[in-house]
Amino acid sequence: MNTAELRTALEEAGLSQYQAEAYNALLQLGAASATEIADACTVPTARIYDVLRDLEGKGYIETYEQDSLHARARDPNEVLADLRERATMLTEAAEEIEERWQEPAVDTHKVSIVKRFDTVFERARGLISEAENEVQLAVTPAQFEKLRPALRRAFDNGAIIKLSIHTDEADGGPIPSVSRFDGVVTEVRNRTLPTPFVALVDRTNTCFAPHAHSLNQYGVLVDDYTLTYVFHWYFLTCLWEVWDTVYSSRSASLPLDYADIRQCVREIEPLLNDGARIRVAVDGFDTETGEPMSFVGHVTDVHYSGGTASSGAPALSQLAGQVSLTVISEGEAYSVGGWGAVLEDVEATRITVREMTEAR
Repeated sequence: MNTAELRTALEEAGLSQYQAEAYNALLQLGAASATEIADACTVPTARIYDVLRDLEGKGYIETYEQDSLHARARDPNEVLADLRERATMLTEAAEEIEERWQEPAVDTHKVSIVKRFDTVFERARGLISEAENEVQLAVTPAQFEKLRPALRRAFDNGAIIKLSIHTDEADGGPIPSVSRFDGVVTEVRNRTLPTPFVALVDRTNTCFAPHAHSLNQYGVLVDDYTLTYVFHWYFLTCLWEVWDTVYSSRSASLPLDYADIRQCVREIEPLLNDGARIRVAVDGFDTETGEPMSFVGHVTDVHYSGGTASSGAPALSQLAGQVSLTVISEGEAYSVGGWGAVLEDVEATRITVREMTEAR
């Protein structure tokens, strides 16, 4: 740093132009009379005495009498500590400004639009690691690897995790080996087209960003039950339903867990039609009071507004409207709906098939 830059820095630290000039001259002179200091810098002789006393008051120098007023620079430790404290404060302010620019306070907004993908990704990572019920995720293989520790924590929490992994030519990279999915996700499907980054967590939070080749780069962060339900249907229809399953940790043996009532209906309705007796545990909440509910009972009927399947499992399009189960528990009949249930007694967050007796 040259002399001019040092003077500028001292002015930024709170000294006036004359104070910075005089202090800089005194650093070079060591100790000198007031007139000698004035001659060595641009401070007028008539002003030098006031300038030196101001510097003394700030702790930069000390003055003494020796036929005339003299001055010398004080031990710089105090000055250096002040400058470094200012530098730290400015650095922290710069970091805070950058953070606030990159990531708005999403906890106070239902929907936030952000500029950087990193903001969306880090938000998703935090939400996934705390998931308890369900995660629906669309990512590239590289993004999966970065989110793998968070997914493992969610899996260990008992969350059902559906992973749509996209491997189009532009993104490159093969599907990870099966061992990378073990103990991390519930089911994986492979989409071979460019895909947005999508993370849906516990029916309330959405993290969305367009695919990397999109002309418009932005991110959407949603903390809203209804809006997340809209993204849920985008995930089901575009990123999940028509793509091949490449991994599943679901066992063919009981118990079988479902976070999505539609998947449950598609798998158990053919069995019910054949006369099977199915016992389930339902976890959810009362649609009128919002209070948590848990009970065990037998499924006696399924209902969906898209028309009954003529044979086999119903198509997803048939289940786009109201879908419910009738469950008899301790002599009482409950109508059980899924995400967004309004007409039913219970919105189920988890349905577990515990027992199944085939028709004789």
